[in-house]
Amino acid sequence: MNKKKMLGTPYFIWSVMFILVPLGMVFYYGLTDKSGAFTFENISAITSPEHSKALFLALLLSLIATVICLLLAYPLAMILCSMNINQHSFIVLIFILPMWMNFLLRTLAWQTLLEKTGVINNILTFLHLPTLNIINTPYAIIFGMVYNFLPFMVLPIYNSLTKIDGNVINAAQDLGANGLQVFTKITLPLTVPGIISGITMVFIPALTTFVISKLLGGSKILLIGNVVEEEFTQASNWHLGSGLSIVLMIFIIINMVISTIFDKDGEGSVL
Repeated sequence: MNKKKMLGTPYFIWSVMFILVPLGMVFYYGLTDKSGAFTFENISAITSPEHSKALFLALLLSLIATVICLLLAYPLAMILCSMNINQHSFIVLIFILPMWMNFLLRTLAWQTLLEKTGVINNILTFLHLPTLNIINTPYAIIFGMVYNFLPFMVLPIYNSLTKIDGNVINAAQDLGANGLQVFTKITLPLTVPGIISGITMVFIPALTTFVISKLLGGSKILLIGNVVEEEFTQASNWHLGSGLSIVLMIFIIINMVISTIFDKDGEGSVL
């Protein structure tokens, strides 16, 4: 038993150094002022017009991106499940291949493609078609979110679909259920854990992102992630940045609690 505990020592040290200590620092700075006195002002700053606007916009765009990812991911996951083993293994590999590339590079690539004089508009101009002017708009941010986070929605749904026993589907069809009834009565309810897991894996990074909005939205559109990033890097106000980060943690915890309620057994996990 002692040897097993010793094997877990490196993980314990890692968790303390890179999880507990950073979280402790965030809460310390978020709950104190520059003199070190206890205060809730850093957290209540989220109610100011500029911060509440950034939070609302981040919630709205991340919610829209999550819904779009769900609508795209579910049919795709069903198509992957309908393929044979060799086919869907290759397709899944191709689908997650972009995830192996650096997140920043992927976003920069789309900035180059979507800008007014970018590759896409040059092609449209050559074909005498109307150009796209979505760079530095909320639409570009949503597009970037969907592109970067779509695999995180597909994989848990696909994992839930593969766990459905084919005999259950066959039994429903033998009893006279049509395709729509099979989907609404069996397939969809059994994949709810995967859906909830996918929503969590997409909504949380979309809500807290600042790279996508900074590169594809320009300096005109500030999400709450951009505000937090600027407080740390430009204003050097770690207290306010930490206070706003604590507010984001509350939304993340709520999301995780909902996920735990609907997926108690971890059936939607991609692992």
